Order: sequence, then C-alpha cells, then structure tokens
Amino acid sequence: MTSAPGTLYGVGVGPGDPELMTLKAARCIANVPVVAYFAARRRPSNARRIAAGLITAGHTELLFEYPVTTEVLAAEDSYEDLLLGCYDESAARVEAELVAGRDVAVLCEGDPLFYGSYMYIHNRLAARFTTRVVPGISSLTAGAAAIARPLACGDELLSVLSGVMSTDDLKQALVACDAAVIIKIGRNLTKVREVIESVGLIDRAWYVERASHEAEVCAPLADADASRAPYFSMIVIPSAVAGLR
Repeated sequence: MTSAPGTLYGVGVGPGDPELMTLKAARCIANVPVVAYFAARRRPSNARRIAAGLITAGHTELLFEYPVTTEVLAAEDSYEDLLLGCYDESAARVEAELVAGRDVAVLCEGDPLFYGSYMYIHNRLAARFTTRVVPGISSLTAGAAAIARPLACGDELLSVLSGVMSTDDLKQALVACDAAVIIKIGRNLTKVREVIESVGLIDRAWYVERASHEAEVCAPLADADASRAPYFSMIVIPSAVAGLR
C-alpha cells in the first residue's frame, strides 16, 4: 500500500531572536520528521540557528547551500541561472521526502513569503502537494522595534525598498512615500545614504543591523559606519507624523 504524500510547511522562524518564533512555528518544527533550510556556502544557516533548540537527533535535516551570494562571477556564469539550479535541486530533494510520505518544514528567517527563500520551493511544489505556510515576524517590524518608533501612522504610505535599486529609482521611491524600510543594504550602504541625504531624510533615518539578534546594532544613519554593513542590515525611515498625534 502506497503511503499518502507528506505535507510541505513553509515556517517563518522570525528575525533572529529565538523567542520571537511563534508557538505555531515551534510546534510545527517539533512535530515534523524533516527540517530543511538554506545557507550560504561554508557558513551556518541563520534559520537553523534560530530554531536550533527545537531540532533533535530524530529529525532528518536537509541543507540547501546557495551556489553564490555576493561573489563576483566569471564571465561565463549567470547569477540567475545558478540560483535557479539551486532552487530546482532543493525542491527535488524536498519532493523526494514528500513522495515518501514524510512531512517537511522549510525554515525561513522572517516570513516565508516576504523575500523568503521558501517561496521558490513553494512555487515548484505547491501545485502537486499539500502546503501550509506559518507566517513569521519580519525584519521590518523587528527594525521598528529596535528603534522604538512607529513605522507608519494614519494614511501614511510605507514603502519597502531594496538597496540594490539604482540611485534614480531609489530617489523617486523615497520622494513618493511617507515612510520607508530599505533592506539588502550590504555593500550598498554608501549609495543609499547619499540618496537619503539628497532627499532630505537623513535626520529621520536609522541604521539597524541584525535586528533582534544578540549582536544587534542600532544608530542614527548619520552616525553609522559607512565603510561596512552586513547583508542583514536595513535602514528605517519611520513615520513623520506619529509623534505629533
């Protein structure tokens, strides 16, 4: 008799502090036989680190390593093709577990469907397997908590922007919104800071690094060290009017 296929869970484990994982996420991780997670090559998985207290010797673990992160590629290599191949291979490994009747929880920092790697597994398998998504606290709200200022208020427009945007696109987006969170800072910090200064928002902008982690760094952007910024950093430009109401 063939066993029924397993269920695929996309589990948000929150922004970094294990105590910010939801009860539902913790229960799901504890109950599934297989946990999967992404990591940069030769580096530990941040998602697994957050959930480490729930993973036991009884779990089967699937590690998916990104082929590239911020490296400079050879001329013949395509960043997009390498990532697509990684997601295809990762989904195939998850599929093998599901076909064998085992439930799989793919761990994802923050929320699985908000810039989360889980979405690429989901897109490849959701049409053929039962899926459940467990939302998680995102880095946006963790960043707002770190600076202890409201993100948006009333009818303000909040924009989520990427540090890899061009200077012109980033400038236009900042002018068009009331508040913003800029993620994927990394090597883009100097460029992003210059754009923020050019549109007159430097006095409201905050630099947040590794929100909710033990190593969290939080400072006004004007005082931040412009020579360095890890991938897991952001700039928060909070509400301009919340403090007036």
